[in-house]
Amino acid sequence: MPISATRSKHRFVQEYPVNASAKILYPYLASASGLRQWFCQDVQMVNPHIYNFVWDNQPHLAEITSQRTNRSVRFVFLGPERRHLPDANYLDFTIESSELTQEVFLKVVDYSEETDDIELTEMWDNLVQNLREQVGG
Repeated sequence: MPISATRSKHRFVQEYPVNASAKILYPYLASASGLRQWFCQDVQMVNPHIYNFVWDNQPHLAEITSQRTNRSVRFVFLGPERRHLPDANYLDFTIESSELTQEVFLKVVDYSEETDDIELTEMWDNLVQNLREQVGG
């Protein structure tokens, strides 16, 4: 999910049922150690709000710009010198639950240059399957 200022962006949204409570699921979405277990090659916390995501041995810095414990987290990817870019790539993870069925869902919003919905669906299906294996759901 590298950053580029020249290509058009695409907002991919998908919801996945997860058999885990928000309290169990949230640390896998909002901590470097949790993300490292299912999401990418490596994740390091640079400071409490900046994370370094590593894909294909390439670092990608992102800032947590919003966070609600056991509910949601947004990572906005930064440009050179850790600066915010106009129309920056971002990832949103939101935990939603149905009061009627008690089911828990993970809503993923991936805003980036990747425009192939089939490829994005396959990628996120695989990632969320990794997550489900980690949380037992």
